[in-house]
Amino acid sequence: MLFEVTPLYALPLAFIYLVLWFRVSAVRGKEKISYGDGGNTELLRRVRQHGNFVEWTTFVLILMILAEGMGAPDIYLHISGALLLIGRIVHPFGLGAINNAGLPARYIGNSTNLLATLNAMVCLGVNILGL
Repeated sequence: MLFEVTPLYALPLAFIYLVLWFRVSAVRGKEKISYGDGGNTELLRRVRQHGNFVEWTTFVLILMILAEGMGAPDIYLHISGALLLIGRIVHPFGLGAINNAGLPARYIGNSTNLLATLNAMVCLGVNILGL
């Protein structure tokens, strides 16, 4: 089977992953903190931005690739992929806010990730049950 939809989202998500990783590494290098956050709130924020990205993206991409492999309709894969990509672009801005000013971005990011996950789960369920 040739996977055509999921890779369209995996590539830009991989780029975002690297950007977030470089942001963590930049603070680590500047502050000479090799592991943990050393009590540095900026490093903690960037580590959580990157960590949250990894937690959601890996899970949803696995669900998408499984659904695509089982023959889920492309439109549903695009829905999950687009929601995930939007969420992963927006969410770091919500986690970057020192006060509540960034909360809408955080809510949008979390909501789109949850919807992407639920959509991919439905795709898998429908295919598993043969509906």
